[in-house]
Order: sequence, then structure tokens, then C-alpha cells
Amino acid sequence: MAVPVIQQFRVGSYIMKQRLKGVKKYPLVLMLEPLFRCNLACPGCGKIDYEDSTLNKRLSAEECLHAADECGAPIVSIPGGEPLIHKEIKEIVDGLVARKKFVYLCTNGLLLEKKLDLFTPTPYLTFSVHLDGMKKHHDKAVAQAGTFDKAVSAIKEAKRRGFRVNVNCTLFNQMTAGEAADFFDYCMNELNIEGITISPGYAYERAPDQESFLPRQKTKQLFRDIFELQGKKKWRFSQSSLFMDFLAGNQSYECTPWGNPTRNVFGWQKPCYLLSEGYAKTFRELMEETQWDQYGTGKYEKCADCMVHCGYEASAVNDTVANPLKALEVFLNGIDTKRPMAPEISLENQRPAEFVFEGLVKTLTQQREEDEARLREAKQRADQAGHAA
Repeated sequence: MAVPVIQQFRVGSYIMKQRLKGVKKYPLVLMLEPLFRCNLACPGCGKIDYEDSTLNKRLSAEECLHAADECGAPIVSIPGGEPLIHKEIKEIVDGLVARKKFVYLCTNGLLLEKKLDLFTPTPYLTFSVHLDGMKKHHDKAVAQAGTFDKAVSAIKEAKRRGFRVNVNCTLFNQMTAGEAADFFDYCMNELNIEGITISPGYAYERAPDQESFLPRQKTKQLFRDIFELQGKKKWRFSQSSLFMDFLAGNQSYECTPWGNPTRNVFGWQKPCYLLSEGYAKTFRELMEETQWDQYGTGKYEKCADCMVHCGYEASAVNDTVANPLKALEVFLNGIDTKRPMAPEISLENQRPAEFVFEGLVKTLTQQREEDEARLREAKQRADQAGHAA
């Protein structure tokens, strides 16, 4: 099963509790980035283009667990960078599991086999291995030959040891519907994974390759073409049926950026995992002071083509809770690939993009270095006072 029954129950209960309390904005998934450093340099990635001083930063296990407590989301996704590089990754995962958080540890798989001994199989832990299609497409997407084979080997070993394994797949415009369908078949039949987390690639402004991202209309048609090929096959996705219906153009959703808040080495990232336009010191500050109505498709140029799960899965889940019969119909009958697509959000009134990354990162890096210097000085003074006594 793509999502364990216990996870479905816990998340559903959490959502109903928020609704009964009258809470309008609440997180579903904490995107916890303990580091940006990676052992790959994917041309479509906008997360690793920092100076070494930033790439060498880490959130401590204590900071990570505090973020989970502060946020309260029932699910924690640990992306990066490559989380398995982090020296305290065991402590981070163990602490989250002890808190009964459902952890998705995102990894490119290169270190997974070596690190499996650190972890214990549990329904609360899923390894989400990054595979962008079959070998040809994946190795090209990550710009390193042999990564597909290493990731597949790690998946099989993790499965053999009893771990839950998910594949995280980002679709770019080089892959055809037939190639995507073949890859989904491979994931189900050969790898026998729990499910696939899938999204079209987001056009990070700092990504070296800007030609491979899918525009919104092409995304919808590609997913329709893919589901047209599904036939009687059952692909398991780690996402709601209404999110998949949204990708195929059958639902018109507003983005829910607060559904997947991000905590990284700079703080709580505004407004979402994909856009870095400011940081808050606390989760409460993020929720209360972010100008949420300034972001989303139709509101901001950078969001124009976005259909990524970290923005829209929460929207689909909220719709599922509000309209369970609609969700059940899609689940039972599959994705309709023939009906007219839902109306698209107009871009006429979107505000122009602001490019603030350079100044923001420079300022934040300087601030963090100053904070760390003050902590070192305070510790030195305390040590000196202790010796004097």
C-alpha cells in the first residue's frame, strides 16, 4: 500500500482536529532540510547553488527535532542536499520516529546501502529514493552515469531488509508519456516499491538548465497521455487521487504554500519549499507574517507554471476531506483523460518576479556567521570563568 493505513488515519484525524478548531492555515508536511550539501550536481536543481560556507552548514539534531515540535505536522519529509551525508541523520530520524512522525527520508540512493545499518524498519520511516525515469533519463537528469544502477541496487537491498521504499520522480520535458508509463510499470513490477511521489519539475531560478522544465499546459497534457496508457494496470502513488486528477487538468486548485513549510539552515523559508524570498525565526512568525496572498499561480510570475506536490498536494487533501465522494469516484474510476480540462487560472494580474536570492543569501550567511561567532565567544568566556573559579 502506498500510504499505510495508520498514516491515513493519523493524518485524517489531524486534519479534522484542525477543522473543528477552526484553524484555516495548518501544515501537513514539514520539509526539513538539515543541509544543502549534496554528492550530485543535478542541472535542474536550485538547492545546491551556494558558497561552500553555506554548503558546509548543518542543522543539528536538536534543531531538527525542535522544528518538528514547533511545526506539529504529522509528516516530515527530509530533503536536501543529500540527508545521508549528515553525521546526525540517525539521531534525527530516531527522534522523529519516537515522536510518531511519518518520516520520508529523501535520498539519491548513492549512500543508502552503506547507511542502512543505521536505521530500523518501521511504518513511520520511508526511504524516498530519487529516480527520474529509467537509466537513460535518470543519469542524464543527475548528470552522472551509473547513478540509476546504484539507486536501484539500494532500493532492492532496503526492500530485502524490510524497509518501506518510495520512488520520488520529477518529470521534465524530455520524457514521453510512453517512457513514463514504462518507468511506472518498472517501479511496480520490478522494484515492487510502496508508491511513487511524482511532480513536474519546478523552474528554480538558479538551476543551470532552464530548458527542461514543463509549462503548465504541457504538464496537464503529458499526465493525460500517461494515464491514457495505464489501462488496467494499477500504479501506486504516494499522493491523493485528487492531486493526480489535478495534474491531468481535471481540478482547478489554488496553491496551499503553508501546507508544506520548510525549515533549513537559514530558518523558516518564505513562502515555500520552492521559493526563497525571506526567512522567519520561528514557525509562528512564518505563519503569521508571511504575505500568503502574494504568492501562487495567477498572483506571482514565478508561480505561473508550478504544479508541484509541495504546493498543491495539501490543496488536494483538503478537497478530499471536504468532498470525500468526489475523491472516492476518482479513486475507483481512475483519471478521466477525455473530459474538457478545468478552467485555468488567469495570469493577467500576476505581479512580476522579484529576484532577491543573491542579497538574501549573502545577508543570511553573514547573520548566521555572526551568531555563531557570538556563541563561540560566549562559550569561551564561560570556560574562562570556570577555570578562574
